[in-house]
Amino acid sequence: MTVHFIGAGPGAADLITVRGRDILSRSPVCLYAGSIMSRELLAYCSPDARIVDTGSLSLDEIETEYLTAHRQGQDVARLHSGDLSVWSAVAEQIRRLERHGIDYTLTPGVPSFAAAAAALRRELTIPEVAQSVVLTRISGRASKMPDGETLAAFGATGATLAIHLAIHALDRVVSELTPHYGEDCPVAIVVRASWPEERIVEGTLKDIEARLAAEPVERTALIFVGRGLRTTNFRESRLYDADYVRRFRPGWPQEEEASE
Repeated sequence: MTVHFIGAGPGAADLITVRGRDILSRSPVCLYAGSIMSRELLAYCSPDARIVDTGSLSLDEIETEYLTAHRQGQDVARLHSGDLSVWSAVAEQIRRLERHGIDYTLTPGVPSFAAAAAALRRELTIPEVAQSVVLTRISGRASKMPDGETLAAFGATGATLAIHLAIHALDRVVSELTPHYGEDCPVAIVVRASWPEERIVEGTLKDIEARLAAEPVERTALIFVGRGLRTTNFRESRLYDADYVRRFRPGWPQEEEASE
């Protein structure tokens, strides 16, 4: 028996990976977070699969579901929104599975920031403008931020910030980042990326609060802040420059190749 943690993607059912879909189709038990996940994903489950919405369950109750499936020798597909590597609450479940000696696998999914960037039709890393993307959040009821991991500290780097779980504190985001980016710095808020009701609110650190007030959002939104969000006058990467010599082009030093 194995528990398969699956990153289900940001929302759209067809953004789950092929591997995740296939595991889902052959698992006799499926646990999913119904409050933040499209029910269309459940269409990939076997018709006779036992499906459990974990939205109202405690961690202890989820653990009980794993133990029940383990006793019955049934694999479990455990769906989490987005990707498993960030803010998925997978680590605490894995710790409990290891205590019981229950095997598990992890299948990555499309992260919400990637879906949001696609909605904006933007690359987040722009040559000589922005080459780093910081995925962060602010302290909330579920968990607080560690000392040193502050918006101001990340803002001081000038990197593009992808701020999760913070739409309710946009005023704080603006006040902490304006000294580092300036009032004219672009901001983009992507609401429910990849869902049918997806929408985008764009502005600057100066006016984004007013723009959002005209189109209120309560949850499931990601905030991007950074100069690269609107830059069009940038130097092209040398990667595809006709004069740039690299391994798969004529001119690559053969002696260097032989020494590797």
